[in-house]
Amino acid sequence: MLTSIVAAAFVALWSTGFIVARAIKPYADPNLFLLARFAGTAALFAVVALVARAPWPARREWPRHLIAGALLQGVYLGASYWAVAQGLNAGVMALLGALQPLATAVLAVPLFNERLPARGWLGMALGLAGVALVLAPKVTGGVAPPSGAAPAWLVVTVSVLAVGSITAGSLYQKGKLAQSDLRTAVAVQNFGAAIVAAVFVVLLHETRWIGAPALWVSLVWGVVFLSGGAVTMLMWMLRRGNAARATSLLFLAPPLAALQGYGLFGETLAPIQLAGFALALVGVVLARR
Repeated sequence: MLTSIVAAAFVALWSTGFIVARAIKPYADPNLFLLARFAGTAALFAVVALVARAPWPARREWPRHLIAGALLQGVYLGASYWAVAQGLNAGVMALLGALQPLATAVLAVPLFNERLPARGWLGMALGLAGVALVLAPKVTGGVAPPSGAAPAWLVVTVSVLAVGSITAGSLYQKGKLAQSDLRTAVAVQNFGAAIVAAVFVVLLHETRWIGAPALWVSLVWGVVFLSGGAVTMLMWMLRRGNAARATSLLFLAPPLAALQGYGLFGETLAPIQLAGFALALVGVVLARR
């Protein structure tokens, strides 16, 4: 019962990341926002851990936590935002991100001896098909570089690297760090993600920060509910169970984001998108059974 509640809350929160990315666009450069988000989450969970007197990882474990945070959030989100800024259609990026559960399921077989039954693989396929239907109206431009943008091959390479990064981060959580306290792990790992974001800020010369109320609300949401809540839930599910089952929930994020875009920004939803949402839901149910 607890696992089902956590799973539902995770999907609901994770899907809002797409909405936050859109909300901050007029007010802040993306990696500067991510730096503030990761640093804020690291500070918040450090305070929580200190108050609760939670055990901190041994010194020799810190590099592993920093790497995990860099992979799961820093590289994944930084590379994704950069690819979109270079002209990659946001729908294409979201669709590439939906490949992550399949990659996790494939790699978990040799790494952790996990076995996904035929019904699970069918669920994965249906989930990916559902995401494709939801994003079909948006996946039209592919890479359309603006003036002065990076070459198309580099943009595509970086976007694939982003998917590989979150896959590696998910598997690393399950294999190397499963025994550490979640509160201190979240603090250290978000610090690792903040280091990556800081590097992107310096390399891309990002400085724009307009302190509008929408930006501050988005930052609080990102700190508490995305990097704090959703990522912690993902780590918890990865530690407790099958990696493929946990990450299969990511199939529902793009469809839910489409529904949120309809409610918050008046974005239209075509019948094919509604059908895709239903198909992704069926796929997730099959993959998690």
